[in-house]
Order: sequence, then C-alpha cells, then structure tokens
Amino acid sequence: MPQRSDTPAEPARRRFVAIATTASASLAVPAVAVAQGKSAPERPPLIKPRRLRPGDTIGLINPSGAIFERAPYDVAIESLQAMGFKVREAPNLRARYGHLAGSDRQRADDVNAMFADDSVHGILAMTGGSGGNRILPLVDYALVRRKPKFLGGFSDLTALITAVHARTGLVTFHSPLGASEWNEFSIRHLRGTVVDGEAMLLANPRDKDDNIVSKANRTATLRGGKARGPILGGNLAVLTSMAGSPYWPQWDGAILFIEDVNEWIYRVDRMVSTLALAGVLERVAGVVIGAFTKCEPGDGFGALTLDEVWDDHFVKPLKVPVYTGAMIGHIKRKFTIPIGLPVEMDADAGTIRYLEPAVL
Repeated sequence: MPQRSDTPAEPARRRFVAIATTASASLAVPAVAVAQGKSAPERPPLIKPRRLRPGDTIGLINPSGAIFERAPYDVAIESLQAMGFKVREAPNLRARYGHLAGSDRQRADDVNAMFADDSVHGILAMTGGSGGNRILPLVDYALVRRKPKFLGGFSDLTALITAVHARTGLVTFHSPLGASEWNEFSIRHLRGTVVDGEAMLLANPRDKDDNIVSKANRTATLRGGKARGPILGGNLAVLTSMAGSPYWPQWDGAILFIEDVNEWIYRVDRMVSTLALAGVLERVAGVVIGAFTKCEPGDGFGALTLDEVWDDHFVKPLKVPVYTGAMIGHIKRKFTIPIGLPVEMDADAGTIRYLEPAVL
C-alpha cells in the first residue's frame, strides 16, 4: 500500500497573544443542532498567537502516531535549530502505546504542559498517523485561551488544530510537521506566516523545467470568482471523522480547504458526501482543493475520477468559487495555512491571500 510522501508511514487508519478585533473564530455546533434548525453560537473574537522569534523555544509534541526510530527526532530537532529555534521535547514525546505515541492521557498531558510552560513559545507536532481525535476531550481549552501560542502540524493534526481553534478562537496552523521535509519553499512560507507576520499571498510557483509549459504544481479553476472568509479545513478523512462532535467548526461563510493521501477515490467521494450531509458545503463561501496524493481508483469494476467527484459535489450544486491544485497536503513543498484567519481566495488566479497577519 502506498505511504505518505512527507511523513513516516502510518497505520492504515485512513481506511475507513491576544484577541484580534477584525475577525471571528469558530465554536463547534453538533450536526444534529443544525438539522433541528438551531442557530450556531456567536463566534468569539479571534485570538492570534505571538509571532515566533529567533531564539524562541519550540516544544515538540506527538499527539498522534508513534515513531519507531530515533533518526526522525534527530532530524526534526536539527532542522528547527538550523532555523534559529531552541527545542524542548515534551515529556512523553517518545512514548508508545500500540501504534499511538503514548496513551491518550500522556499525549494530552504533553499538549497541556507545553501550553502551560511560559518558557515554550510555540508547539509543533512531530508526525501524523492516527489517534489525534482520541485526546480532544482531554485538552485544557481554558488554558489554551489563557496562554495562546503557535500550534502547528498537518495530516492527523487536523483534529487538534481544528478543535483548538473551534473551542478557543486561537489561530492554529496547518503547517509542516517536525518529521516533514524542511525545504526552502516550506520554510519560507512558515517563516513568512509565523515569524515575519506577513499578510501572505499563497500562489503556486509556475516551474516549467524543460517543458514548454508548466506541468508541476498546476492549479485548475473549477468555478471562477473570489470569496472572503475564515479559512477552515485540513485532512479530509480526519476532518469528516469529527462531524457532529463538540469540536466541529462553524462553517458559515468559511473558505473550506481539503487534502488527503492514500485513499481510494470512492472513499474520498464518501467523505465529501459527509460534508454535504452535515450541511457544510451549502454554508461555505469557497473551496480550495489541495493535493490528493496517491488517491487512486482501487480494485473493482471502475471508479469515479477525482475530477468527477469535485464536479458532483462542488461545481454542479454550489455557486461558489472552487479551484484545485493548491500546494497543501502530503507533498514535499507546502504552504502554511492559518486556521480561522480571514483570507481571500481567487479561483481564477489559484491563490489564497491573508487579509491580515496571522500573528501579533
């Protein structure tokens, strides 16, 4: 079975600071409440973390799957140090419980401990995998509101960064993991977002290499136009596993972004159907589709293509801008996406523009 291109191999779970004044964050609304016609709670003010500075300490946590070798930890620590940060390992960083990086309590305790520690200025997850949604009831969200700071990761970290934003209003970050490939492109977008505090324009590079036209990193406009709203989303499988829970964001007027890896296309179709059945798609202002790496037809008599899935769920029924090909997901070079920050998407240009800095 193909493995993720950017993180250590994970179990086949996929089979199945301060308050800003200009924007809003999300509170979770169970799907049943939406179905019963109950209105979503008013969004609390957006909380932005303090920007990271050279010499700051990054706390490494592992809220999801275990890593079974020492080398990925060494590479992650050396990479962060090369970027000018100090590194502190959470107490249970190298723990293991089956395929998980420790018990639910150990993994949640590390999240809480890193937020509580004033000498830790930002928190980065080591890897994805599975199991992140198991710790959500154990996270101290009141503590996070009191001591907001950078929290980053992607893949299975979609559970934690989504829940933290939904419950507190803190801008969190769909960013490289500690075990990711720390190339110039990914570092530049992370640094611009959380160190320099730029209102970034996220645009795919148009590399032609030796070709007459660009073949790599292409975007495609599925429905043209621009839209503005808080950007929410992440790994599709993890995101849909949270549907109807107290950690599900409020989607009204949001820009939805999705990505995934190692999923048969019929499963992708099922997961997008979940978003539709949960009332998400009818509420969003726009859709950005990232990389769906190694998402293939699978066995059997045939399958829809990804293009057909996008057409059926996004293009035909919705009247909002949609584009695909954004450099988000299980790819070597990736954008950093600030969860909950107001952005403008341009489906014709294939870009995302922050409407304000993501950090203070």
